[in-house]
Amino acid sequence: MKSIVKGGGLLAGAMVMLAGCGSFDGKREGGPAAGPAPASAASGVVDGPVKIGDPYKVGDTTYTPADVADYDEVGYASWYGEELAGRPTANGETFDPAGISAAHKTLPLPSYVEVTALDTGRTILVRVNDRGPMANDRLIDLSRGAADQLGLSEGVSAVRVRRTSPPAAERAQLRAGGPVRERIATPGSLLAILRGKVKDLPVPKGVAAAPAPVVAQPAAPIASGKAKPGDDRFIVEGPGTTKPAAKPAPAAKPAPAKPAQTVIGGKYVVQVGAFSSEARANAAAKSVGGSVAKAGKLWRVRMGPFASDAEAQGALGKAKAKGFRDAVVQRDR
Repeated sequence: MKSIVKGGGLLAGAMVMLAGCGSFDGKREGGPAAGPAPASAASGVVDGPVKIGDPYKVGDTTYTPADVADYDEVGYASWYGEELAGRPTANGETFDPAGISAAHKTLPLPSYVEVTALDTGRTILVRVNDRGPMANDRLIDLSRGAADQLGLSEGVSAVRVRRTSPPAAERAQLRAGGPVRERIATPGSLLAILRGKVKDLPVPKGVAAAPAPVVAQPAAPIASGKAKPGDDRFIVEGPGTTKPAAKPAPAAKPAPAKPAQTVIGGKYVVQVGAFSSEARANAAAKSVGGSVAKAGKLWRVRMGPFASDAEAQGALGKAKAKGFRDAVVQRDR
């Protein structure tokens, strides 16, 4: 996909001039022209004084920066990287593509926001220190480092952006350019609501289609090692479909269990569930791309192994999106 984004504008502040910027698939045209950087701290980056700025216009759209403490919106995120490395951000800092930062049209600079990827439910903390993206169909511009941490591989992705006030230690970590620990994954019920809101927004340029409609997810199958034969409540037949458990037909022979995968160097697995029926375990494994292994009187379904916790968290989001709400990441020892 190729896209050319044009943007420009002037934000009059006490000492900051902002030139419009837009981004797509890691590339951004234009960039902020800032005044002198704030007084240095030990890391060279500080959180004060906070800059808001006067209303400014880009094309036919006027943006009014504001200090909204409970800011919480859904929309589309783009990202940018090496082409602006070393250039000043809108509040006078130096842009580091590997840092966990972002550009926003109206939030104070700096601000701290939680950004949630609506396809996986993963959430990270990001420091906003720049103005943009000036493409009106996008909500936030992530640095390459932030996009990598969130697992965004597409040029434009659906996200939730929620302002927050993190602990001092996390603020310091982000000011120094490093990531902080991911937040707890967003529950499936809330993701369904957020995806529904995004579905009503105009589809940005460069996105082939709006996010897929949210399908009601089945109740989680039994995922406890204490489960006994007959405890299962639902049969998993495929994405978004369930039916009450029925007595197995005498002539039907369940498909053989898929042997557990072995990946050298893998350290993490996603425990999807444990089933009293081999056929149900095979159906669950097929729906998430996992594997089945016999564990006593139960059949255990797992995804992985994965080389990192981040990869495992991505798979966990997939499992929960399929209805396995009790799925967990485990360290494979």
